[in-house]
Parts: sequence; C-alpha cells; structure tokens
Amino acid sequence: MISVFDLFSIGIGPSSSHTVGPMKAALTFVESLQQRMLLGSVQRVRADLYGSLALTGHGHGTVNAVLLGLEGQHPRTIDPAHVVPRAEAIRTEHGIMLGGTHPVHFEFDRDLCIHKHEFLPKHANGLRFSAYDGGGKPLALETWYSIGGGFIVRDEEFGIEQPSVAVPYPFRTAKQLLDHCRQQNKTIAALVMENETARTGEPDVRAHALEIAAVMQRCVESGCAHEGTLPGGLNVRRRAPALRRKLNEQAESGLHNTMLWPMLYAMAVNEENAAGGRVVTAPTNGAAGIVPAVLQYFRNFVDADDDGKVVDFLLTAGAIGLLYKMNASISGAEVGCQGEVGVACSMAAGALTAVLGGTLLQVENAAEIAMEHHLGMTCDPVGGLVQIPCIERNGVAAEQAIKIAQLALLEDGEHKVSLDTVIATMLETGRDMQQRYKETSLGGLAVNVTEC
Repeated sequence: MISVFDLFSIGIGPSSSHTVGPMKAALTFVESLQQRMLLGSVQRVRADLYGSLALTGHGHGTVNAVLLGLEGQHPRTIDPAHVVPRAEAIRTEHGIMLGGTHPVHFEFDRDLCIHKHEFLPKHANGLRFSAYDGGGKPLALETWYSIGGGFIVRDEEFGIEQPSVAVPYPFRTAKQLLDHCRQQNKTIAALVMENETARTGEPDVRAHALEIAAVMQRCVESGCAHEGTLPGGLNVRRRAPALRRKLNEQAESGLHNTMLWPMLYAMAVNEENAAGGRVVTAPTNGAAGIVPAVLQYFRNFVDADDDGKVVDFLLTAGAIGLLYKMNASISGAEVGCQGEVGVACSMAAGALTAVLGGTLLQVENAAEIAMEHHLGMTCDPVGGLVQIPCIERNGVAAEQAIKIAQLALLEDGEHKVSLDTVIATMLETGRDMQQRYKETSLGGLAVNVTEC
C-alpha cells in the first residue's frame, strides 16, 4: 500500500507529471551521482525529453523543472518565484550548478534535447539523464518515467511491485476496501487512518492532513487575490478575483447561489497552478482545483470548525484516489483527462458524501457516478498550457462533485455499476484513446483553437 499522502503532495504548478515528476527525477539523478562519489568528476550533463514531455514540455514547465531539479531543487521546497529567472540564467550564462554545489558548463541547445516525435516504450512521459567526465566518457545514464501525480519510476523498476510498509487492512480494489470497513465496522476514513498509522503516529497523520488542507486553502485565497495574465503566450486573463467580487456583490444584494462558489474556488486554484504557484497534487496538478474547492465549500457552507471532518474528507478522497492509481492511471498522457479531472471529481464526490454522513454504499455510488460521466474525456491543452480548457474544466467538475454527492445521499446506495467496474472501464477507454488526445496537444481543442 502506498500512502494517501503520496497522492496529496505539495509542489508547484503547472503540472504534476510534467513539472513535479521531472524535477524530482532530475534531483534524484544528481543525488545518485553524489552517492556514488561521481559528482565532482562530471563536466557535462545532458537531459533528453520524450513523448508528451517533449510535445507539451515548454507549456507545462518541464524544461525549467529539469534544470532546477539538476540544481538540487525539490518541488515541495522550491520558491515558485525562483524557477523562471533561475532557468533563464542557466540558459543565458551557459552554466548549471549540479546539486547546488558543482558548476558545469551547460549549452542549452546541446544539453537539453527535446524529441517530439519519439516515445519511449513504457510510458508517454519519458526522460533520460546522462553525465560525462572531462574526456567525454559516460559516468552515468538513467531513464525515468513520470507516471502521473508526481510519481516517478526508473526504467528498470517500471511495473515492478516496490517494497512497502505492511498495513493492517491492505486493499487493492473498492470491494476489498468496503469489505474491510464492514467487517471492522469502520468508515473509510477510519480504516485509512489505521493504515496510515502503520507508518507514523495518529497525531502526525492528522497534522499532515491539516497541513495539506491549509495549503489547499491558501491556494484558493491566493488565486482569488492575484490579478493579471497567465504566462505562456495565450494571454489568458486571471478571472477568479473579478468573479469573487461579483459573487460578493450578488450576496450583498440578496442573491445567493452557493454552487457558483466551488466553481470559483477550483478556478482560483488552477489559475495559481497555471502561474506556477504552490499547489497540492490532488491527484494531479491539472486537476488540483477540484478536491480543494469541494473541501472549501464544505468548510464555508456546511461545517467551518470541524478539523476532524477535514481529515476524514482527505483520507476518504485519498483512498478513492489510490484505487485509481493502483488499478488504472492518473496520468493524462496515458489515459486522457478522465484520469485527472475524472478521478479528482470521483475523489471529491465520495469524500463529500462521507463527511455529510453517507453510508459506505452511498460513498461508493457517488465516486462511481462521478467517473461514469467523465469516461472518455480527452486531454487536449491548448498551446501545451494547463489553461484552456483545464481551468474551467476544474470549476465545472467541482460543482458536479457536490451535486453528485447530494444525489447519492438522496438514494439508498444501491447501484448497478460498481466503482471497480468503472475504474476498469476508464483504463480500457484510455488504452483505446488515440495518442493525439492524451496530453500531446496534437488533437482536439489544442489544434482547433490554434487554427481559429
């Protein structure tokens, strides 16, 4: 079992698979050089990007992420404002500081190679790092895959089950999860808490969950405050601040439409993400607005002061996300946006149902409905940027998650399609989807909007 906090990781925008993952892979490569006592001998380093990372890498921040990762930066701790100016300095000054300590001459056009028409065999998001001594002799070569949600895996470990912490209630399917809950008379959140405490104490789990919630809330607030235009060349205006003002004006005049607020919250988060700000992968950056928006809705309009329910919300959402991670994919480059926005909507709908008092069957029903109506959603970012249609798509999905939770609570929980079935269907649909609709910006809106 992996931890729910592997899904909810703090990082930077605009993409978990194209920014966070590549930065972590580059950092890990440099750390391996240090561990093998090779760093001091390196006189040249090279990074090669393949597939989706190459096709949408500039718009998704992959290039900058790789450069900063090679310099020893981690997405959780890096100052987002530091990324662009430092990457530009590496380009213009023709030098990179490996691991933050070892200076190496770096020719950008020679040492960072983008292979737009070549996909590595195991995943659409492939990258290679190589290091050489002063005589041109290879010192190290590593191939990595960024498999979605900030998760990375070495080529030789791809598809191999990694050692993990033993937990009291292991599960791989929704059926196994719900069976454990029934047998132990526990909610999903309580069961996941038992599993998480196999790694650390319960106070630490609660503190970590509340830290994640706090970062999500700050991201909502920051997105609602920042004006201006998003980077990347599309000249997309940040809309959240103006929308917030209009909703406040409506509320003051007696018009209350609470369902517009979660749309605003989600758009605010994804505008922060598109600007390269601090976000939480939930389960990805492209879908980072949905879980925070629904959680913010719960706190603002249902129960503002119950930290226990905030923890339960995130643990339940995390458990649902793990099911998709273990049995399908959360990578838009692998299965399209159904694996990002669809999964996030499923997580949020199930979690909200749980904290509103839903039964196990109602929680499963909500999570299943949410994915059922995102099946086949393509990932076709215009200009390779996580802006159009991503920002609005998060807003719509947040509202959908809330309505789905309310629908599930009105029903008795009995449903024809299981969550396991819809997860398997999502994976099959993603495999059948043409590659140009899977985060390559080679089809759909990515092509048609540009042509117009």
